[in-house]
Amino acid sequence: MNTGQRIKELRIKKGMTQEELAEKTELSVRTIQRIENSEVDPRSFTLQSIASALDVDYNELNIMDDIEFEKNTQTENTIWLALLHLSGLFIMLFPPIIIWAWKKNTIKNIDSHAIDVINFQLSMWIYLIPSGFLVLLLIGLPIVIFLGIFSTVVIIMNTIKVINNQPYKYPWCINVLKKQKN
Repeated sequence: MNTGQRIKELRIKKGMTQEELAEKTELSVRTIQRIENSEVDPRSFTLQSIASALDVDYNELNIMDDIEFEKNTQTENTIWLALLHLSGLFIMLFPPIIIWAWKKNTIKNIDSHAIDVINFQLSMWIYLIPSGFLVLLLIGLPIVIFLGIFSTVVIIMNTIKVINNQPYKYPWCINVLKKQKN
């Protein structure tokens, strides 16, 4: 049940018409109709006014629909997981570690994602260091360029997979950090 439906139910339970509720809240009848029909989401001040007129607690009206709340939470978690994977574009390990530490208690499976991203970054470092020395001999330059393009493409593809809730894989990844088994 959404906020508008809850307001309508409480108004009818109190035996009030939309006109009476509008008068008590100093809102227009059309505004009450639009709220009850879920055409608009009322602002906090409006909800407080309606709660007062209906003699109910403000929090009783301000509760978000459970399905909508879960959907918003999943969307937010997906965004954070995508940012975690995208942070692999930076050659530093700090961005994924910071995101992991910040969100580890709020996002399910973030440990697995973070370990994969960090392992991939560490692997790229392991490959880049010898390639960097080989640049001095002029044979490492193509390898460094290839590793840069390869890692960028893999990170972007895996980020897109995470956004679409598809399984992802980091190739050529050395498992420096191990995942905990449940």
